[in-house]
Amino acid sequence: MIRGLIKVLLEIGGNALGLVLAALLLKDMSLGGTAFLIAVLIFSAISMIAKPLIEKVALKNVEALQGSSSLITTFIALVLTKLISDGLDIDGVSTWVIATVIVWLVTLLAGIILPMIFLKKVIEENN
Repeated sequence: MIRGLIKVLLEIGGNALGLVLAALLLKDMSLGGTAFLIAVLIFSAISMIAKPLIEKVALKNVEALQGSSSLITTFIALVLTKLISDGLDIDGVSTWVIATVIVWLVTLLAGIILPMIFLKKVIEENN
């Protein structure tokens, strides 16, 4: 149970890093102050729910979608977060595409690096 909670918290942290970096790099993307936290939680919840569904559809219907299911999930989560929350604003097609790639890449890297940083002590204690 604790392991699952830590995994969720690290995923939320990775999503937050991805959104912040994309907003810093892209002039047509912005995150609102306190609404940023709500946007991150909405984005993370949508990502966690949508990813297994999209992967399942990709596996059943189109083999070409299997590798890009995380990118599709990120894009859908960005769109829905923008619609639901006042904390995220993205304008322009190129900004949408680049923001999707930045958030996806940072989240992917964070999913690899953050557990190594934060769970290193736990792993060392168990060995």
